[in-house]
Amino acid sequence: MKTGIILQARCNSKRFPKKVLKKINNKSILELVIERLKNIKNLSLIVATTTSKDDDEIYKISKKNGVLCFRGKTNDVLSRYYEAANKYELNIIIRCTADCPFIDRKILNKMLKKYLNNKYDYFSNILEPSFPSGLHVEILNFKTLKIAYKEAIKKSDREHVTPYIYRKRNKFKIGSFKQKINQSFHRWTIDYKEDLKFVKKVYKEFNYKNSFQMKDVLRLLKKKPEIMNINYFLKKKQNLL
Repeated sequence: MKTGIILQARCNSKRFPKKVLKKINNKSILELVIERLKNIKNLSLIVATTTSKDDDEIYKISKKNGVLCFRGKTNDVLSRYYEAANKYELNIIIRCTADCPFIDRKILNKMLKKYLNNKYDYFSNILEPSFPSGLHVEILNFKTLKIAYKEAIKKSDREHVTPYIYRKRNKFKIGSFKQKINQSFHRWTIDYKEDLKFVKKVYKEFNYKNSFQMKDVLRLLKKKPEIMNINYFLKKKQNLL
């Protein structure tokens, strides 16, 4: 049973182009996320990007950091995930995105354990939001991914990978990972320049060490709530439920 993280990354974001290449203390956002996900026990890491020349730098950063890089279609992200998982023979796929530089490996490991114990087809912490935006993790098996790849027709289903799956609750065994306290109002993802300013400020507060966890950021924001003024006014992206 081979399990791997497929980390989605691209440069041609409409809202904030090349956001994953923006640097914090001489490291790109992509490098910071790779550092957080690399070397998790028994998990391989694959960066999934496009064949566009715009994403050549993503390929270079991946190779420089010693991780696999798969290049596929630009707009059909579902096919990119399926082809990457198929090429590297993954039985279980963990989906993460490169615009979430606070991704917490402890949360990921807890979710994977619960996923395996319950034998879900799809398991995530996005369907019942309770974690800060930017700590989202989705886990699914290859069989489920293959069905979505073959059957999903809508453009939005192909662009966003998993909506086809979690809408078909009669077809798949769906599970949610949820906290008792709803902290989903926190905005820790990068969609706009203000988000990058917020992330830079948080990293600076931790002396640019990349080992802090969700609890550490929450503690920081409780101590210095004014940091949230940088970007929390922005409207959160809608989940395609």
